[in-house]
Amino acid sequence: MAGALVTTNIMGTTVAMGLATLREELALGMIANRDYEGLITAAKRFATVNISVPAVVATRAVAPDVVPPAVTAVTPTSIPLSLTEWREAPFAMDDKGLSQVDRGILPMQADEAIKGLANYIEDFLWSKVTASCYSAAGTAGVTPFATDLSVYLDARANANRNLMAMNPRYAILDTNAEANALGLRAFQDASFGGGADVIINGQIGRKLGALWLMSQRVPTHTSGTYTTGTTVTGVNAIGATVIALSGGATGTLLAGDIIGIGSYTYNVVSSVGVGTPSSVTITPGLFAATAGTEPIVQHSVASFVQNLLIQRDALGFAMAPLLDTVQIPGQGLQSLAIDEKSGLALRLEVTRQHKQNQWSFDALFGASAVRAGNMVYMMG
Repeated sequence: MAGALVTTNIMGTTVAMGLATLREELALGMIANRDYEGLITAAKRFATVNISVPAVVATRAVAPDVVPPAVTAVTPTSIPLSLTEWREAPFAMDDKGLSQVDRGILPMQADEAIKGLANYIEDFLWSKVTASCYSAAGTAGVTPFATDLSVYLDARANANRNLMAMNPRYAILDTNAEANALGLRAFQDASFGGGADVIINGQIGRKLGALWLMSQRVPTHTSGTYTTGTTVTGVNAIGATVIALSGGATGTLLAGDIIGIGSYTYNVVSSVGVGTPSSVTITPGLFAATAGTEPIVQHSVASFVQNLLIQRDALGFAMAPLLDTVQIPGQGLQSLAIDEKSGLALRLEVTRQHKQNQWSFDALFGASAVRAGNMVYMMG
């Protein structure tokens, strides 16, 4: 019993130190809307909650009459948020490593295991952005904020046209874009709202309607080789997602590319060649019907860093708490910790093997793009 108590305390120490590392890595995990988490009733893989999306309701003139007019039916849709990801980061620890944990020293291998989980979750959330973000500002391949804030202001204008809610908004920059932004007088001078956070602490903070954050996990999108030369074929109704192409051009459109059709931009869902007549699948569906001659414009003409202006309702994110603290006779121990600041659920499982212990951190989570219009790239 005494040995079991010591091991339980060691697990608590390791989990607590591990959560500090995990919290530092997850910018998108802290930004995404997690209000749906409590609606997931089962802490098992593929448990799902359907997020309702209201249908558009049209207005009409009021005309008093003895017979009431027919009520227009609406059909709300839903977006599933499923706990699709169950990931673990296991490693073996000998008795020497166990004694180090008992003295409050976190083994480097445990730190690396936690870091691996954190990076996977961050990249998983970014993959949802890549697959759904359809609005962009800036020039692909050119790091923004070298001379001014025009890229952010253009992204903000796009966000407002997309009806992005004003608060809370976040600007997530990679290391190069943040370095440029920190050098701008508009952020440094007190007359523009600069101060100790920028000059002394090197943190931009909340400026121009967004909280500015730096992340080392901002990905780079590899764009297709298509530039111009193909057009839409045939009439396509509003909401259409599969658009026929005329061909006659060279290159490819890759999943995640941003293309323009008429006055609107869209995200390419799946890769396609444009050399022969074919079709491209887009998201969201067409905002305006096409007549059949509109050119397909490639907005991401070069690979670009996915610096992002985002509002919390863009992504739905959920983590499920796994089995709480328990001792399994003859097998091992499981311990659960919930980080009070971010709500991340992380389990540590210890199993005794031959002269060593296997330690495994694991997490169960899922995410969905709920409102893609609440994301705008600031391409770099």
